[in-house]
Amino acid sequence: MRRIILVTSIAAEREAVFDLSTDLDLHQASMHRSSERAVAGRTSGRIALGEAVTWRARHFGVWWTMTSRIEVLDRPISFVDAQVRGPFGTYRHEHRFVPVAGGTVMTDLVDIAAPLGLVGRPFERLVARYLERLLTERNEAIARAAVEIG
Repeated sequence: MRRIILVTSIAAEREAVFDLSTDLDLHQASMHRSSERAVAGRTSGRIALGEAVTWRARHFGVWWTMTSRIEVLDRPISFVDAQVRGPFGTYRHEHRFVPVAGGTVMTDLVDIAAPLGLVGRPFERLVARYLERLLTERNEAIARAAVEIG
């Protein structure tokens, strides 16, 4: 299992950053390079506690489908989404939001494990680096949107 920790400072109020982070339309726009789309469950707007979304995207030249559910949601402090069905042995993503002078510090804590046990382990490092780049792009989109809404 690998843990990705990504810390992003955003010059906006915590509530706005939280709401943008749960916005499926913004997420899809930020993932345009992988053609990521919500195809089942909640497919647009802000996702809520207990709701699931099924994503379809092309990563590493292959089409993937993953369903995740919001397991915890404590607006505007944190929320957790976790894979219900998909390509990972484990996927759990905790989003934390802390107000600071001049904005919000958003922290992503992502725990992933490759499928197939030991056979999949060599790929975890590659996948973790790839996911960190995707999350960075998503966080940059959230920061831009936060500045636009003021």
